[in-house]
Amino acid sequence: MVIKEIQEYAQIRTKARAYLCYILSRNISHNLDGASLESVLNNIKKIKQSLPQSEVIYAIDKNGIQLTDNYSANPKLNSIGKGEDRSNRAYYYRTINEHRCILTDPYPSLVSNELVVTSTFPVYDQENNLLCIICVDITLHDILKMVHPSSVDSNFGTLSKVVYGAFSVALFAVALLLFIEGIISFMAFGMDFTKIDINEVFKSTILLTLSLAIVDLVKAIFEEEVLGVKNKNSSTDTHQTMVRFLGSIIIALSIEALMLVFKFALTDPSKLLYAVYLIGGVTALIIALSVYLNANNKSNNKSK
Repeated sequence: MVIKEIQEYAQIRTKARAYLCYILSRNISHNLDGASLESVLNNIKKIKQSLPQSEVIYAIDKNGIQLTDNYSANPKLNSIGKGEDRSNRAYYYRTINEHRCILTDPYPSLVSNELVVTSTFPVYDQENNLLCIICVDITLHDILKMVHPSSVDSNFGTLSKVVYGAFSVALFAVALLLFIEGIISFMAFGMDFTKIDINEVFKSTILLTLSLAIVDLVKAIFEEEVLGVKNKNSSTDTHQTMVRFLGSIIIALSIEALMLVFKFALTDPSKLLYAVYLIGGVTALIIALSVYLNANNKSNNKSK
């Protein structure tokens, strides 16, 4: 679920940067006041204890050359990398230009091939000359679990996907049964069109309409809650499941109202008023949905 993870990371990036910079500054000072570079490099081990979720921790000099071997709990990544040129990395240029602790966008690690983010912490001497940059690589999966416990990849998030997936399957089964029943009801007359009962035609139409509405709802739930195509927590997105659900209800009721108009017009015109009431209810739903969407758009514009 890479797309979902990247979306969640975009939301918690500020919080993640603040947390990582706090951990780094607690173990290493920005400016060396009497301390040696060697003592700073020795403190990298303390950072590993404070950030056990980190994949790799290392230091590079002002030219981007790695000063230390990697510190990692992964034997394949540990004790390697010293002397490598990392001056072509984006985090090196950003740290040099911004002179502060930074947190990168997710990118594929050349070592583990996983999506990782890098937090860097520059260290200066008393004359404000850059001595080294402490770098901490953390996988996207781990930083979400560390900073955003309700992430899609947490235990609760995984359970939620399973539950929504199960409901999607169940609702799709209901829609399939309604579709089959609607087809059977319509085809019961065979090719003898003289035996067609208008009430059965209306019944078949209603069943097929409900089936279509449920399929549309299942599609919205599965895309948003399971696949993560839409993000209901994003400040720029409307909760698509609710909108699609109300839209499906409006479509179904609109067709139902139309069917009732024709049915009562042919069978019992005195009951047309009930169809009008249903049309009024549909109109109220449309107005309510419009008000909700308008309020949501205004809220999003203010947040921007």
